[in-house]
Amino acid sequence: MFDIISIQSCGKMKIKKQSFAFIFSLLLLLPSLQAQLPIESKKAKQERMEWWTQDRFGMFIHWGIYSVAARHEWVKKYERLNNEEYQKYFEIFNPDLYQPQEWAKIAKNAGMKYAVITTKHHDGFCLFDSKYTDYNATNTPIGRDLIQEFVEAFRAEGLKIGFYYSLLDWHHSDYTIDRNHPQSASSIEEYEQLNKGKDMDVYRKYIKDQVREILSNYGKIDIIWLDYSFPGGKHGKGRNDWDSENLLAMVRKLQPEIIVNDRLDLLDIEGGWDFTTPEQYKVSKWPEKNGIKVPWETCQTFSGSWGYYRDEKTWKDNKQLLVLLIESVSKGGNLLLNVGPTARGYIDYRAQDRLADMGEWMKFNSQSIYGCTQAPNDYKTPDNTLLTYNEETNRLYVHLLDYPMKWLSLKGFAGKVKYAQFLHDGSEIKFGKPRHNVTHQEKLGEEEIILILPMVKPNMEIPVIELILE
Repeated sequence: MFDIISIQSCGKMKIKKQSFAFIFSLLLLLPSLQAQLPIESKKAKQERMEWWTQDRFGMFIHWGIYSVAARHEWVKKYERLNNEEYQKYFEIFNPDLYQPQEWAKIAKNAGMKYAVITTKHHDGFCLFDSKYTDYNATNTPIGRDLIQEFVEAFRAEGLKIGFYYSLLDWHHSDYTIDRNHPQSASSIEEYEQLNKGKDMDVYRKYIKDQVREILSNYGKIDIIWLDYSFPGGKHGKGRNDWDSENLLAMVRKLQPEIIVNDRLDLLDIEGGWDFTTPEQYKVSKWPEKNGIKVPWETCQTFSGSWGYYRDEKTWKDNKQLLVLLIESVSKGGNLLLNVGPTARGYIDYRAQDRLADMGEWMKFNSQSIYGCTQAPNDYKTPDNTLLTYNEETNRLYVHLLDYPMKWLSLKGFAGKVKYAQFLHDGSEIKFGKPRHNVTHQEKLGEEEIILILPMVKPNMEIPVIELILE
């Protein structure tokens, strides 16, 4: 028995006797109390995220024991494998060709400025050395902390560091089976039976313990992806299942300058996210929340899988990938382009080839990407082009997706352009007069200018015209 103090309506304090069981039940509620998320001004947030909005282009890395199966990172779910059936991939995982220094060089040469790697994916396997589970890389044949090596290699190349951590965990014994689980059920009764004895309080603590590890043991971390919430129905999971506010408060305390994605189910909470994450599609316009444009980044794959998929054939070509990058920047966003390394630890030749091609283009045209954003509304985008704009330098970039035949009309640009040149070689582009022949005479439209281009397309997948504005 314990004595506790209760406040009566008269304002006097009275000692009441309560049972140990009642007190203990109150203590159990303490973890659910919400921590206060730090509140910052709009300017402070912009300054914290300035490097990210400047850099625009990053590498996503999905890697784990699913690379041994080589048929999608959700292979455990899609083939409804249990822990025992999936165990063989853990026991054979030995990426003997893993050289993160090479990965970092590939990313840097492609023009990427930051990288986000899966420390743990939905299958629960950890690439880092965690004291809270044996299900990590140090207990596979490779026997090393692969995240430590990644961090050191990418930092050495001057790249920012990001960690992805899955909120889902199909391996943990206390993670309750839900609609996304490999053992998902077909009835409420079946779910109840499968989840008997599982304790999400234990799992919530496990999440916090591991996120604390990855944010404490590897120095400054620039980005964290906490992925993902799927609320709704009895067998979804959202903020209460992850204890999202307390988890995020811990993240902010451990790494005050970190940038956080939007998948904790806290979109309505101030400070609950930093950027939104349209996945595997191109947005039609700059995303907004409550009518206000928000920071955003699209995450995209080369093909249909995030993890290494040996037989997947729907790979995007170089032009499609460049358009993804340019179009994202033209609407004020970033591109996080994914690679899925093989089970032996190297980046697939198809990804290497495409990143090399992107890097060749970026070598000459990166000024139209870094530090750029959506063009001001008073500049109309010509047909078959994309515009990006650098506010600091006051330069506008016209990306020629379909190369015109000598003449390029820019409507709404008259009196606004001081000089025009190709970006890749700095060669001048002259202003022209309206086209005419024997029987037809065109007139300049209102506020229109014409640029005269060479008949032969420059040796660039997508040529870029740099306009120096008045």
